[in-house]
Amino acid sequence: MGWITRRFLAPAAAAGAAVSITGTAQAQTADARAALAASSVIEEIKRRNSLRVGMSTFVPWAFRNRAGELIGYEIDVATRLAQDMGVRVEFVPTAWDGIVPALLAGRFDMIIGGMTVTAARNLSANFTNSYSASGVDLAASRRLAEGMTTMEAWNRPNVTISGRRGTSALAAAQRLFPRATFRQFDDDAQSVLEVVNGRAHGMVGSMPRPRFAVLENEAALFSPFAQPLARQIDSMALRKGDPDALNFLNNWIASRQLDGFLEERQAYWFQNREWRDQVPG
Repeated sequence: MGWITRRFLAPAAAAGAAVSITGTAQAQTADARAALAASSVIEEIKRRNSLRVGMSTFVPWAFRNRAGELIGYEIDVATRLAQDMGVRVEFVPTAWDGIVPALLAGRFDMIIGGMTVTAARNLSANFTNSYSASGVDLAASRRLAEGMTTMEAWNRPNVTISGRRGTSALAAAQRLFPRATFRQFDDDAQSVLEVVNGRAHGMVGSMPRPRFAVLENEAALFSPFAQPLARQIDSMALRKGDPDALNFLNNWIASRQLDGFLEERQAYWFQNREWRDQVPG
């Protein structure tokens, strides 16, 4: 074979090899995408025929009524999501300060529980688009905190603020009032009771819980601020590495925002008290 023949055949052979390598790479990429899609929690939910939801009890987000049934805004959201997926819903009550580790350990498929997106949480889990928004508020003791209506008045070492352990509301208050003394409890009811009984100047929590606490204890509590101390967005939390689940849930949220379902449920649970008689005494 002469040098002229080799000159023209060599590039052709190289081009053929490149096409072969490209085809192999594309096949491998397609296989990887198929494997990723098959491993999505959405496919697992469909195979199991049930959506397992991690949540914790917060009135009015999720709580047990007088009959022992779970009700609340997040219960409505998760139930509608499962209904739209054509599967059952299973709720997995979990302590709030351990709910992200429980998600990562696979105890449930996702968190639907009024979880505020924070940088620290986002380092461990993925979050959907926001499906609700809330704020941080205070319920104050009339006896201990009368006249304390400025931020400076609450940022003192002799001021005691109660709050639920592991919540973004408590973390926000600790940032806003670094000099104050904080007492942490496992649920909002204990935190409110601490103020009602005169052992704390105020209780911090996500809206509307502090305002509801004031309405329930008007003789003992008042709202010291007209505006929220901070604003926050709530999203569903998922284990990392699942783009298909994020895509599905973000589109579901957008659809339920457009048809008014989320707005109607938020108005029912957060803007009125029609459900108050369902809360155990």
